[in-house]
Amino acid sequence: MGNSIKGRYEHRMGKRTIILLKADRTPLACTEVTVKQTKHHFLFGCAGFDSIPLANNELDGEKKELTEEVFNKFFKLFNSVTLPFYWARFEPFQGKPDTQRVRKAAEWLISKGCRLKGHPLCWHTLTAPWLLDLTNTEILQMQLNRIRRDVADFAGLIDMWDVINEVVIMPIFDKYDNGITRLCKDLGRIRLVREVFHAAKKANPNAVLLINDFETSESYDILIEGCLEAGIPIDVIGIQSHMHQGYWGVEKTLEILERFSRFKLPIHFTENTIVSGHLMPPEIVDLNDYVVDSWPTTPEGEERQARELTLHYKTLFAHPSVESITYWNFVDGGWLGAPAGLLRKDGSVKPSYEEIYKLINDEWWTADKTYVTDETGAFIMSGFLGNYEIYVKGSLAGSFELSSNSRNEKVILKIE
Repeated sequence: MGNSIKGRYEHRMGKRTIILLKADRTPLACTEVTVKQTKHHFLFGCAGFDSIPLANNELDGEKKELTEEVFNKFFKLFNSVTLPFYWARFEPFQGKPDTQRVRKAAEWLISKGCRLKGHPLCWHTLTAPWLLDLTNTEILQMQLNRIRRDVADFAGLIDMWDVINEVVIMPIFDKYDNGITRLCKDLGRIRLVREVFHAAKKANPNAVLLINDFETSESYDILIEGCLEAGIPIDVIGIQSHMHQGYWGVEKTLEILERFSRFKLPIHFTENTIVSGHLMPPEIVDLNDYVVDSWPTTPEGEERQARELTLHYKTLFAHPSVESITYWNFVDGGWLGAPAGLLRKDGSVKPSYEEIYKLINDEWWTADKTYVTDETGAFIMSGFLGNYEIYVKGSLAGSFELSSNSRNEKVILKIE
């Protein structure tokens, strides 16, 4: 681990004193032990929507084989997964939510060691169509009931939520009529944010609650400031970076990070994409307006994507406010049909997959290391924040966590 890495990522690392005792509580002195990292503390995430049909045994043949192959590669990178709760799809018919299918996927992903986030609880796009038959007062009640139900139903499985999505444009959205835009226009942004956050917090007091937006201008700044002044329990600021029109670059990314870090809240880059084909034209304002018959990946685009995505991840990982990076399309052809995946449509890996793999599992991973305990059974270990196991004579002797809150604490493990 070179000095340059230590300096740049020092906030991602820590030290702990480990004390090993025998069953009779005497020190395990002058003994060689091996420490192995098993998990990152930092959240490297991805949208995992295809886990739902896979976990529910709804796929067969080549489709099932390909999806299984994709998730084998998925779990080699990611320890965090975003699951879909778009109201129009989750509850297309009032009172019939898709709870059981999503729960099955959640349980499967957790069994693979992933932490989960639900996305989103309140959004004007893909919201329930049957809201249009209701008054604004009724829409609000339905929205709050939906939040209370889903956050409570998934407590313990999903304890992190994008509570409200893209609220900056919500009251002025004019593509099509929808109940949530009507409601936001009536209540105003801050009151709606307050209502939905308080409902989520009450349903699961331990949940991590995000506000999430693609808007990175002063409008989002002002909204967050107003929400915090109103006492709204925002835990994390979510920032989307769908770079279909080209990579932001380090300077823009750092400017955005500095601006939003003033709120002293963790920042999650919740939706990241960089395409490996042609770039979307710069004059497109709403990315959804760009519709093409074919959007292929290219060798040149794949090299560019790998280079830019590596720089993007390094920039974010180096900033102390960032706690999570979630890539959005793991396989090409997802949102907008874009070649934004780390895998091609046939499941083969692109250079971007290989480069991000090296960052997560090599450069930012603590290599297995051997220590020798002193006469008190103690040794001091250092590494990237995360979960670790200790082995004595090849056998697992215990495990511990190295977190930002536990850097100076001692861990005492009793060896049977």
